[in-house]
Amino acid sequence: MKLTKEHVPLASSELATLWVIYQKKTMLVRVIDHFLITNKDSEALEILRNFHEKEQDLVNEIKGIFKREGVAVPVAFTENDVNLNAPQLYDDIFDIMYLRMMMKIATGLHALHMTMSYRKDIIDLYKRCSAFSEDYYEKTTTYLLEKGVLPRSPAVTLPNHVAFANDKDYRAGFKFSGNRRVLNTVEVSYIYQGIESNVVGMKLMTGFAQVAQEKDVIKYFFRGKELAKKIISRFGEILMDSDINIPSTSSGRVTDSTISPFSDKLMMYNTSLLSTFGLGSNALGTSFSLRNDLPFKMAMSAKDIFNFASDGGNLMITHGWTEEPPQMEDRGKLSNK
Repeated sequence: MKLTKEHVPLASSELATLWVIYQKKTMLVRVIDHFLITNKDSEALEILRNFHEKEQDLVNEIKGIFKREGVAVPVAFTENDVNLNAPQLYDDIFDIMYLRMMMKIATGLHALHMTMSYRKDIIDLYKRCSAFSEDYYEKTTTYLLEKGVLPRSPAVTLPNHVAFANDKDYRAGFKFSGNRRVLNTVEVSYIYQGIESNVVGMKLMTGFAQVAQEKDVIKYFFRGKELAKKIISRFGEILMDSDINIPSTSSGRVTDSTISPFSDKLMMYNTSLLSTFGLGSNALGTSFSLRNDLPFKMAMSAKDIFNFASDGGNLMITHGWTEEPPQMEDRGKLSNK
């Protein structure tokens, strides 16, 4: 490609974020490929079809940027990572639950990546990506609410006055006598977010374990399912300790299919993405929790998630599924001619 004097090359952070988003979006296109063939709900199909078309357009746009800049287009995820003849692995409702979860992740990623960009065209791309993911978060949330399968976070009596903490006991969580204060709404919101995310994650891992090909990968997905159950139980106990009911749903069923619609590589990457999201959510919850026992409990979950994610990364390298991001120049190597 011939560059003009006005051309501004991609900054390292711009190249990095485009690479990450290309991986995520190509994976999601492949997952929705399967959903479009197996889903039978007309409303869900409309959401999935429109999303798929627009997501594929964004994939093509990013690929065009790579080509114009003379950057090698990543392999990422292709038609080889999906089996369009596989039976339905999850029910129609779960397809939308899954897409809603992915839009939560996408919304945060696009906002972060926009703040790591400098070129106007890249900033504009992420602004459009953010608006797109926000739009489909709203669409999927509305669909699930109207179907009556998405429990809202716990109800609360709205405050009629402002209060300030005037006692150090406000932060006390580890108490050998007396009662701890009940959770505030900020703390409940992050705890509930963790429960909601892990309910979807548990069902996703159940399906992945059911259809994966490699024995060590099957074992890993079973471990992921048990970890999600452990976090749901741990966070649920925190809510129950404050007499707060744990909203739950039985919707989002895994079928009895044992034929995989996805490659093990795709399922492992998807699991890695969710683990990263879980770590970020735990970090936010820790930052905004004022009762001193909560950061400790969230840190325990974060440690479990980190170890799980780390082992998953090693497993992907073992199987040759880890595509390397673009590297910075190795000046030491270049100097040793």
